[in-house]
Amino acid sequence: MSKIKEYKELIRELAELLDKSTLSEIEVAEDDFSIRVARQAPSAVNYAVPAAPAAPASAPVAAPTSAAPAAAPAANAADHPGMVPSPMVGTAYAASGPDADAFIKVGDTVKEGDTLLIIEAMKVMNQIASPKSGTVKEILFADSQPVEFGEPLCIIE
Repeated sequence: MSKIKEYKELIRELAELLDKSTLSEIEVAEDDFSIRVARQAPSAVNYAVPAAPAAPASAPVAAPTSAAPAAAPAANAADHPGMVPSPMVGTAYAASGPDADAFIKVGDTVKEGDTLLIIEAMKVMNQIASPKSGTVKEILFADSQPVEFGEPLCIIE
């Protein structure tokens, strides 16, 4: 089989895997070969859609403005020494179930190893443990939000 046919088949398989999962992208790398398949993730504007019926004329204009200030704290959070990064791509959940209490809230004291959140990746629920003991100063993700590898999830001081 030619290389191009192999690549096309790999792309099809990866695209099917994306369709069957909640992942937003998949990357395969081996030696000097790398291929990445990604679905277009909803932007921050799409998360604000439920608020749109309240003010339909101004919501599209206001959404980009509100998205820009949100990016600035995330950039500062990435430099914070207590920042806990996402160890994987997936969907972040604040609680073990829809009716359960959140694992953490701002102001909570956590110990190293305590569960901070769950990230679902490829239909597997991964508990994310606190890398250190301290107080939760900020929570930087929303429940059921897609997260990327290395994205700041929370700050523990």
